[in-house]
Amino acid sequence: MPDPVSKSLPALGFLASIEHPTHGAMGGYLILNGAGRPLEFHCTAPVKANRAQEILYGPTLGPYLYGEQIGQTLVNKAKIRPHSLLTDTPAMLAVRDFVDLPIAFVETADECADGREDDDFATPLLRSTFAGPTSRFELGERHLHVLREHADDQARLIAQIAPLTDAIELAEPFERIRDAVTEANRAA
Repeated sequence: MPDPVSKSLPALGFLASIEHPTHGAMGGYLILNGAGRPLEFHCTAPVKANRAQEILYGPTLGPYLYGEQIGQTLVNKAKIRPHSLLTDTPAMLAVRDFVDLPIAFVETADECADGREDDDFATPLLRSTFAGPTSRFELGERHLHVLREHADDQARLIAQIAPLTDAIELAEPFERIRDAVTEANRAA
């Protein structure tokens, strides 16, 4: 029998990464209901590429590490399937190749204030950081990016998330994730 919770409640997933200078990257995944309350939370153990991987993967290491290793693991672990995903990590957009959910990168206030245009995010360096060229759009008070190869995600995200922007500030859940992952590591 299908899980009634995942079918009846609109849920929004937030994927965040936390960098630790010694241990590597950790990921956190928070699924919220339409009122901004947590439905489910998962985090990963630290993942760190070795020197050989850094050399072999080159500029594709970020999308591999964040999208395939961290993001895909977290999304597959969850029992609740959200209608959309948001991330604070450009390379996490690579998870889109492994899940049938629209995903967008949410710019921070600093990134919005630096005056970059959409094309600036398509430079070779940022393209590898983003896992591919992106299209930028506004939703609520935030600028978001979707991979151009999944441009239809933009319309899906607007339709699914716009009604929730009064209840959920799109960047705030990433702070909750970082705090929860930090606390979980401190307790371990």
